[in-house]
Amino acid sequence: MPDVTDLKTALVHEWLTPEATGGSELVVREILNHVNADLYALIDFESSNPESYLYGRSIGTSFLQQLPRSRAGVQKYLPLLPLAIEQLDLGDYDLILSSSHAVAKGVLTRPQQMHICYCHTPMRYIWDLTFDYLRESRLGQGIPGWLTRLLLHQLRQWDVLSANRVDYFIANSGHTARRIWRCYRRRAEVIYPPVEVERFPFVAKKGEFYLTVARLVSYKKIDLIVRAFNQLGYPLVVIGSGPEASRLEAMAQGNIKFLGSQPNEVVEQYMSQAKAFVYAACEDFGIAPVEAQACGTPVIAYGAGGALETVRDSRQWGSRGTGILFKPQTDIALIEAVKTFEERRSRFQPEAARSHSVQFAPTIFEQRYLSYLERCCRDFQTGIPDETHVLSAHPFAVD
Repeated sequence: MPDVTDLKTALVHEWLTPEATGGSELVVREILNHVNADLYALIDFESSNPESYLYGRSIGTSFLQQLPRSRAGVQKYLPLLPLAIEQLDLGDYDLILSSSHAVAKGVLTRPQQMHICYCHTPMRYIWDLTFDYLRESRLGQGIPGWLTRLLLHQLRQWDVLSANRVDYFIANSGHTARRIWRCYRRRAEVIYPPVEVERFPFVAKKGEFYLTVARLVSYKKIDLIVRAFNQLGYPLVVIGSGPEASRLEAMAQGNIKFLGSQPNEVVEQYMSQAKAFVYAACEDFGIAPVEAQACGTPVIAYGAGGALETVRDSRQWGSRGTGILFKPQTDIALIEAVKTFEERRSRFQPEAARSHSVQFAPTIFEQRYLSYLERCCRDFQTGIPDETHVLSAHPFAVD
């Protein structure tokens, strides 16, 4: 097999819409900055969006593109997603790269094609969040509930089966690597996603308010933060929108201010001036805490998932600490963490947070991702891929 740069390459992602602008889309953008690849997705409404970097680009799509209301999201067509991804014909390519948080890894390939998957997460709603989804959805009750359970069971079977179509897995964190092992029994190289740390202004002198930025959906646990700050009485600013907005605003007291969705420059301003950034979700990686640290802002985060790899608890790291981690995932634990932060606030060094955030910069992602592609290419030439040959040391170990 020739050098990676000489390979005809396809990059597959789930969906490309103006509403989908999270960490997985940042990874797609960064890969395209460094790899000459044709782009494929289940649906694409970005190539027709004048404000998108993909504007005017030719992007291959599936039959879901033509279905009613697909622009609003294809999750409503969940039973069709595996079938749709398998209809993308990538037979002309040497190298298949997938950026997967649902079904992108399930594309069909041939034995001579190398498939490297950057996995943001195994599908949460069929694995970790199954019972949360069933409790909160009207489709989780009665006869529809049993049909939903059957569908999720079948999706889990397909998800495991399709993992065997991947030659090499990359995980966005050690936490995700552990979940890949648990769901698929596959090892994964950890390469942290690119965070645009240089975009965020470093400010040493902070204000007197706390901040959280997130989509207002249940698993982000904003209600936990609101309950905690209702009791604490400290000023809290909440930036973000979502289906939970009205409920959260109704339960919040006067010390909590909701700003809704805001443009990047407003988010950056608040992040740089906040006393601390509060984060209560269990995320596979979690970009927002890293962005806050790029501003020199300490982070108070639930001590699980990606936060264990991105936030340094000052009680362990001393002057190099960048925040406070709390457990369990309760308002009482968060209240205690905020009180601990207030007691230790003078010990935090904004420069330490900024310095820590740099290891997640796009240049680091570029170096590690391209290096890993080269190693996989050399390994693939030897015959049957052996992923243990190319894995480097990282926070996850299955031995």
